[in-house]
Formats: sequence, C-alpha cells, structure tokens
Amino acid sequence: LVGVSVSLFSAAKLNPATYIVPTVARLSGDDPSQNQTLNNLPRIWVQSNPKGAERLPPGIVQSESDFYLHRLWGDPNEDLPHKPKYLVTFTVGYDQRDNINAAVKKFSENFTIVLFHYDGRTSEWSQFEWSKKAIHISARKQAKWWYAKRFLHPDIVAPYDYIFIWDEDLGLDNFNAEKYIELVKKHGLEISQPGLEPNDKMAWRMTERRADSEVHKETEERPGWCTDPHLPPCAGFVEIMAPVFSRDAWRCVWHLIQNDLVHGWGLDFALQKCVQPAHEKIGVVDAEWIVHKRVPSLGNQGEDSEGQDAPWRGVRLRCEREWKIFKNRLKKAEQQQAEHMQG
Repeated sequence: LVGVSVSLFSAAKLNPATYIVPTVARLSGDDPSQNQTLNNLPRIWVQSNPKGAERLPPGIVQSESDFYLHRLWGDPNEDLPHKPKYLVTFTVGYDQRDNINAAVKKFSENFTIVLFHYDGRTSEWSQFEWSKKAIHISARKQAKWWYAKRFLHPDIVAPYDYIFIWDEDLGLDNFNAEKYIELVKKHGLEISQPGLEPNDKMAWRMTERRADSEVHKETEERPGWCTDPHLPPCAGFVEIMAPVFSRDAWRCVWHLIQNDLVHGWGLDFALQKCVQPAHEKIGVVDAEWIVHKRVPSLGNQGEDSEGQDAPWRGVRLRCEREWKIFKNRLKKAEQQQAEHMQG
C-alpha cells in the first residue's frame, strides 16, 4: 500500500510579481548587521500566486503535483527516468482481481495506475508485480466519483494528457490503450469512451460499438429521446462507466462533480457543458472497444434499508435519488446564471 497525502489548492499561472511591499519589520537577534540585512529585504505579496501563497516568491511555488513515485534515497533529479503521460484509475474490490489484472496489461508504461479500493483489501494485490508500482487508495464502501472528487483534483493530475476513470467490470480483450489515444487525438475528442459490444441490455445507442467506423459522435436514438440532434443522448454524450478525459476537459468536469453525490448519475448528460462544440469533441471510439460485464460487486457493498430486500436495491435507489438531485441543482444553477446575465 502506497500512502498518498496531497494538498489541494487552486492553480494559477505564475506571472511576474504584482507588487512587492518594502518591510520595516525587525527580527530580534544579537547581530545588528543581520538585522540590517533583513530590514533591507522586500516583503513579498504576489497576487497572481495561488491563494495562500501570495507571500512566496513565484519561483518557489509549485501549484501542481502528480502521482509519480520517488525514491527515499539518491539524487532527486534521477528519480524519474521515465514519466508516464497518461493516468488510468480503477475502482476495485479484491473479488475482481483477475479481471483487473487482465485489464492492466492493456496499458503500457506510459500510464500511471491508480486503484481505488472500496473493500479495504489492499495488501493482497501485491501478488501482481504491476501492483507494486501502482498507487493504492483505500476507503471502504465508497464509489468511483467519491474518489475522483477527492484524489483527482486537476492540479494533482495536471501532468497527464489523458485521464481514464474506469469501472472494474470491463472486458478489454479487444482494447489497446495506446491505439485508443492515437484515435482520440486524430478525431479531436476531449471526452470519449470505447465503444461497447452490443447486447440486449444496452442503455444508450450512442455508446454501442459500430463495426464500420473508427469513431462516431452522434446517433439516432429512440423517438422523442432527443430534443436536439446535437445534444445528449444523441450527441455530446458518453456513459460514466469508462470515460476518458483530456487534461483541459477534466479541469472543468471535476468542478461539476458534487461532493455528496457519489454515484455520478446525471453527469453523462452534463459533460457536454465542459467542451464546445460538444457534438464534435465528445465521441465513442469504435475501433478500440470493450465489453461491459455488469458485475454488481459495488452494489453488493450496500446495506438493506427502507424495506429493500437486497443490498443492491438500496444502492440503486440512492443512484436514482442522486440523479434527481443533480438535475434539480443544475437547473437551478442555470436559472440563476440566466437571471444574473439579464440583470
């Protein structure tokens, strides 16, 4: 288990000092010459520094971090002969270890691997060699978007060009992560997902894999489902089981995630607000496709409540409630924004 402790704060571009205030303060000491030297130093206040760091000289401020592992010995400049360019996270339980072991093999050394453990079992994963280089973060009975909000702040994942935030029950036999990224870049996708192998439980036509294309960005849904062909779920839409975000898109999406709504229901319809034009920059990659196995492992982490006869039913009810809450919050926020602009 690798412990990760990070401090989250707002990013700011480091511009030249806005202003520097001379100081007349004295520090106690026995050496008059030292006091005189200190008196002659300026007191720094740089408004363009991140909040809380205005007193620091810009050259020492590091407002972003990463998940790169460093040694406890040697020259720090020699710690990282290779820096991964991409990040993939899986929210996992130990029961799905074999599926995750197979999935991880589809990601090259260009990827930092982060496992979010919802069952508290972390040390057992050391049976896999790759796990010893992964980041393990554990909090019992928490969902993917709870982890994402707290551990994937945009300033922490800033070094990564693309961020994969994936479920544990995906079949990746026909998927190659490097080829996937090539296609994402080729087609200008800021938010994407692999196509899903068709089955009789598909929720949305948009995310169904097409055998005759590399990428698709729109679809024809069931009659009456789309008020506009350029809006979700006919375009500008991916599901939340296996989304992939560019660095810039994630900086927006992270702010869209609500602290208390841990399942992320409703996010899929709102993602289009973070890129423009959404119908061109959000899409499904058909050439690198996956299978959704629908293993209800996280659902089984729930508890019987409100007369529900199975743990997963309580989880499902919570998901539906969160979706309604999110829609109401977003509608209210948009109304307030419209009133502000008019007024």
